[in-house]
Amino acid sequence: MLEIIFLMACVTFTTRFLFLSKRLPFSIGPKMQRFLSFSAPCVLTAIWVPIVFVQKGKLAISLDNPYLIAAGVAVLLAYRFKNLYVTTAVSLVVFFLLKL
Repeated sequence: MLEIIFLMACVTFTTRFLFLSKRLPFSIGPKMQRFLSFSAPCVLTAIWVPIVFVQKGKLAISLDNPYLIAAGVAVLLAYRFKNLYVTTAVSLVVFFLLKL
């Protein structure tokens, strides 16, 4: 098991090093840079959507869902303040208060 983790860490490091190293005579074109700029939002969306909208294996779109309410608060705070710390802190407090 540790060997697999080590090998996957090596693969991840190597692929990122090849793209990000300034010493290598390799550069990504503007179209590929634009294409790759969408990867982080896609991965984050794939992580948070099931957490927020699926509870106990079923779609949970109601006011009884604290994840949905806290996510809504986070969206509004992010839009209003454009501050990562305010958004994170306040939405976490809202979530924990709803979970009580």
